[in-house]
Amino acid sequence: MFTIDLSDEALEELRHFRKRDSTMIFNEIERQLIYQPDVETRNRKPLRAHSLGEWELRVDRFRVFYDIDIENKAVLVKAVGAKVGNRLFIRGEEFLL
Repeated sequence: MFTIDLSDEALEELRHFRKRDSTMIFNEIERQLIYQPDVETRNRKPLRAHSLGEWELRVDRFRVFYDIDIENKAVLVKAVGAKVGNRLFIRGEEFLL
């Protein structure tokens, strides 16, 4: 079982979403990342050299970016954003995917 830590930035980003969306995102983070965060699934995939994180979790129209520390069995959620079409927005700023 992995521990899940959220960076200060990720917590701040979650606060900007509606309460319903924040709850849904947080529940999915716990459900999907607590046991096998390093297994690629339909909603989880590794990223190629991306500044936001090593992995991406898709939760509806939202994206959660995280790193995994296998040795310490820990997941660090680094960023949470909203996807609109082909564009990703984090804290109101557009990021390239």
